[in-house]
Amino acid sequence: MDSADTHRSWQEKELSQMVKDGALFPMFSDPGGRIGALYGVYDSENGLDQRGRFLIDPNGVVQSVEIVADPIGRDIGEVLRQLRALQHHQATGDYMPCGWEPGKPTLSKGQSRSGEIWKEWKTRHAF
Repeated sequence: MDSADTHRSWQEKELSQMVKDGALFPMFSDPGGRIGALYGVYDSENGLDQRGRFLIDPNGVVQSVEIVADPIGRDIGEVLRQLRALQHHQATGDYMPCGWEPGKPTLSKGQSRSGEIWKEWKTRHAF
């Protein structure tokens, strides 16, 4: 919903303080709520988009969604973790357990998603 100028100002004054050199991703202005309506975050009663974040892969498939209430901030660190996990999956086929960070154990694509085959992975690997 915010204007391009508002996004630019936020990038320069605030986001660049949180992430060195700011984040290099596009931000859109959606004054009529058209994009928000397509993604299910437009509140037509109030004329506002809910706070949402979508990670979309190069094929246009939504891989991750986060929608939070106005008073709740979003975590750029979690966005970057999920992006790295998606990139790692695309490169290796591995699955990432909860809390996965680069360099931590993954679940190989040859393993079953259920049952005993993943028994060697321990919760402590995630934290």
